[in-house]
Amino acid sequence: MNHANTTALARLAPLLAFLFAILPPALPAQTPPPAAAPAPAEETVITSDTLEMWTTPEGITHAILTGNVKAAATNMRLACDRLELTATNIGDKTAAIGNLEKLQRLLATGAVNIVQGEREATCGRAELLPREDKVILTENPVVIDHANGSRAAGDPVILRRGERRVEGKNISITFPPLRDLGFDKNQPAPAAPASEQAAR
Repeated sequence: MNHANTTALARLAPLLAFLFAILPPALPAQTPPPAAAPAPAEETVITSDTLEMWTTPEGITHAILTGNVKAAATNMRLACDRLELTATNIGDKTAAIGNLEKLQRLLATGAVNIVQGEREATCGRAELLPREDKVILTENPVVIDHANGSRAAGDPVILRRGERRVEGKNISITFPPLRDLGFDKNQPAPAAPASEQAAR
């Protein structure tokens, strides 16, 4: 990767760190997990085969990363084939690449895999809309919460930050098996309580 790409990726690092901080949890846990120590902070590192980055006269910065895109930050990993960022540029509006302030939209496509702590999502397309606190997963999305063993599939699956809410269509949610409650289909059904028999 050449120096220009390295410099541009370095400018993207704070933006991606912001992104990772605002991604919502995948599914509400059935029971609250025990409090864990926060993950130690680590640098945001982004790699890709190619990068194209430019700023419009209106001060909007666009970045497109393609080929083996990987981003890593505190408690977060993202991999995809293509990553497209749109952000507001602050400072010198005439600069080719200014200081990025606000992420407007992020679009990851192609073999998308997002891991955040115990939660993992895979899909063909993930669109992040931070101003709406919303992540839209499409193209066969699957969200797994390894902490409680749940798995959600559908198209789309919409994650809403702050509300710990999941929405979608054609949803299928799978939970781990329940323990055996002792039902034996070969035994006769128990008699109804006397109060129910009298009411008949």
